[in-house]
Amino acid sequence: MRVALGVSYRGQGYTGWQSQPHGRTVQDRLEAALSQFADTPIRTLCAGRTDTGVHGLNQVIHFDTEVQRELFSWVRGTNRYLPADIAIQWCVFPEDEQFHARNSAQGRRYAYLLLESAVRPAIESGSAGWVFRPLDGEAMRRAAALLIGEHDFSSFRSAECQAASPVKTVRTVEIHRRGAYWRFEFDASAFLHHMVRNIMGCLLAVGTGAKPPEWITEVIAARDRDAAAPTFAPDGLYFVGPYYDPRHGIPPRVPSMDWLP
Repeated sequence: MRVALGVSYRGQGYTGWQSQPHGRTVQDRLEAALSQFADTPIRTLCAGRTDTGVHGLNQVIHFDTEVQRELFSWVRGTNRYLPADIAIQWCVFPEDEQFHARNSAQGRRYAYLLLESAVRPAIESGSAGWVFRPLDGEAMRRAAALLIGEHDFSSFRSAECQAASPVKTVRTVEIHRRGAYWRFEFDASAFLHHMVRNIMGCLLAVGTGAKPPEWITEVIAARDRDAAAPTFAPDGLYFVGPYYDPRHGIPPRVPSMDWLP
């Protein structure tokens, strides 16, 4: 049978999602816990790999197993073997046996939490990005609007990116402020390696006045990583999660997203 799980995690203590020989990844810890609970080796596939320091709110994974457990047992039983900064939030047995956490996704969402402050954060360290210069929200929104649509995002792609094509469709970019905190929300068909962090670097260059909003068009057209701003910090980046056709019964998000300002 195929099992789908929603997983949340803090990325600070891990070198990203994808399994590595040293074992210090979210996937390594999750698979170890699942295998211990099921008393048999389990290997997983995820909706989207996250980098070192990046957090996950609703990472969706699936695996196939002959082990029979109730929905709540997969959640509570596996969480017993997971560290405090990783937790399974829900479990679903997809009616469509062809459901695939990555290939069935219709899109993915990320959010970036940013603190605007004259001094560096302490409580928010690792959970929010930081900028000490005042930001112009209207300028950033004008720049963000230029990212909407289907584009070749090579200028926002890392050298290590393994995606078959740099062409992606960005559906929405929303920018909100509450007090000293900014929240940037991104919705796209898929994302390239470091794409959101590279976009953040460019939006902040606009927000601080270093570049005009129209500069984003030049960056896109260049199709050259050197044309864009430096990659911004991973601290405030959250993989909100993928979304699917409702027939799969996969929860689109989890309540923990609501705490973000």
